[in-house]
Amino acid sequence: MIDKLLLGNYQFRQTDFTQNISYYQELAGGQHPEVLWIGCSDSRLQTGHITQAKAGELFIQRNIGNIVPIHDWNFATVLEYALKHLKVKDVVVCGHSKCGAIRALDHETTDSYIPLWLNNAREAKERVDKKIQPPKTPLEAEERYSLIEQENVRLQIEHLYTYPIFKQAIESKKISVHGLYYSLETGELKKIV
Repeated sequence: MIDKLLLGNYQFRQTDFTQNISYYQELAGGQHPEVLWIGCSDSRLQTGHITQAKAGELFIQRNIGNIVPIHDWNFATVLEYALKHLKVKDVVVCGHSKCGAIRALDHETTDSYIPLWLNNAREAKERVDKKIQPPKTPLEAEERYSLIEQENVRLQIEHLYTYPIFKQAIESKKISVHGLYYSLETGELKKIV
C-alpha cells in the first residue's frame, strides 16, 4: 500500500502539482483557509474530493464520529488556531451516513478508548430514541441511524459553544457555524443546521 501511495504522489507531482506550480508555491508561503472543517476520520470521506475544495481552502480536524469533545486540549488548540490565527470565517461540523461511530453506540465493546470517546455522541442517540419507536425493520433501523448521525451534528455544534473563544467569535459575528450531512450512497452534501 505504501508503494501505491508513493506512486500516487509521483503522479500528483507530474500532473496537478506541475500544472499549478505557482499556486502550490504560494501555499508553501502560508495558509489562509476560510473554513474550519470538523469531520469524521472515515476513509470513505475525502473532504477535498467531495467538496472540490483546493489545497489551502479548508483547515481540517478529523476524528471518529466528527466529534467536538468538551474540554479536549487537542481540539481546543485546533479551534483556537483556526479562529485566532487563521481567522476562518466559517466552522463546519459534517456528519455522514453509515457512520461506524454512531452504530457503535448500540454495542458493548471491550475496547479501551473508543467507548470513552463515543460518550461525546451518546446524547444524540438518546435524543433520537426518545422521539421514535424502536425500529422493527432493517429500513427503520437505517432511518434511525440517519437520524442519530444528523442529531450528532447538532450536538457537536452545541459542544462548540462550550469553548469561550468560539462563543466570543459567534457573538461578535466573526464566524458562522454550519452543520452538514454527507450521504455515502448518493454523494450529496446537504446543510442540516
